[in-house]
Amino acid sequence: MNIHEYQAKQLLAEFGVATPRGKVAYTASEAEAVARDLDGGVWVVKAQIHAGGRGKGGGVKVVKSVDDVRDAANHMLGMQLVTHQTGPAGKEVKRVYVEEGCAIARELYFGMLIDRATSRIVMMASTEGGMDIEEVAAKTPEKILKVFIDPAVGMMPFHARQLAFGLGLEGKQVGNAVKLMMGVYKAFGALDASLVEINPLVVTGDGDVLALDAKMNFDDNALYRQKKVSELRDEDEEDPAELEAAKHDLNYIKLDGNIGCMVNGAGLAMATMDIIKLYGGDPANFLDVGGGATKERVTEAFKIILSDANVEGILVNIFGGIMRCDVIAEGVVAAAREVSLNVPLVVRLEGTNVELGKKILADSGLPIVTAEDLGDAADKIVQAVKEAA
Repeated sequence: MNIHEYQAKQLLAEFGVATPRGKVAYTASEAEAVARDLDGGVWVVKAQIHAGGRGKGGGVKVVKSVDDVRDAANHMLGMQLVTHQTGPAGKEVKRVYVEEGCAIARELYFGMLIDRATSRIVMMASTEGGMDIEEVAAKTPEKILKVFIDPAVGMMPFHARQLAFGLGLEGKQVGNAVKLMMGVYKAFGALDASLVEINPLVVTGDGDVLALDAKMNFDDNALYRQKKVSELRDEDEEDPAELEAAKHDLNYIKLDGNIGCMVNGAGLAMATMDIIKLYGGDPANFLDVGGGATKERVTEAFKIILSDANVEGILVNIFGGIMRCDVIAEGVVAAAREVSLNVPLVVRLEGTNVELGKKILADSGLPIVTAEDLGDAADKIVQAVKEAA
């Protein structure tokens, strides 16, 4: 789960992370009122969407009068902000964050996330703050400092000092950076975060170290115990199909292709998408119905797949272990009839009750193509989509 910048800053501030003063606004007049309350000579107006690169798309403006704050907010609110993370359609801006300006002496990068390779939290820092950190990692990886935290010990102040010295901080800047980093670590664990990214982390002329921007992601599996975090969810920023899938305990992620996929098991789903690409097709989604899917859940899965107008064919790939092939077959037939299926459908079943499942498909009277193995299934759906085009 993602949240907005202003929400991330509010959460981090509760753990002692220093941030500039600011407040969210939903109208231009609210933005003007916030600017007056902040009372300064420089303000920053930031569009609030779940995507990075807002500044390059016109979603961040530095202004020097209250009137300019109102005008900037009026321009941003309602616009379709396009960044490298939104795709060409962009996202509608429904709120802005008005923040006091600060005298920036240096821009740095600081991030914290789970490193799957070491099963540890890794802290990353770089002198290249404000830039695309992915590009820095690819072209100049030596500029990214990393410290891995032993879960048996936890983060200690010397970990933070190691990064602070590596960034070239000195004097009181070091103490301020240590306090901020320790606060981020506490928030990371207490809130079940999966990522905290501060870019840029700025050093002011007075030696303060502030989170000028903040991004936080959270472990969806832990949200049941994070009520405060769950309440920050902005469903307007999420894909409607993904939200609908979550209601039915389906793991669904929309992609850019035209072949819908319904699979049981995340690993098998990834393999299915890979083999579709291998045979010259493009998967339209990742969809894992889980190990204990019911006929009703399979029906809902079909509806969600077909809600994507780009889908021109569907591949169902089921390995029946806990999941019985006959249950899947019943769900496929019920769904095909309910949604008046009008795109090619290829089904590959293997495992528990596979013969019964195949019989249900054969006796349905529907134009369902069966496949013997995964390669055969991928070949058939890719060819069927090409022929139907």
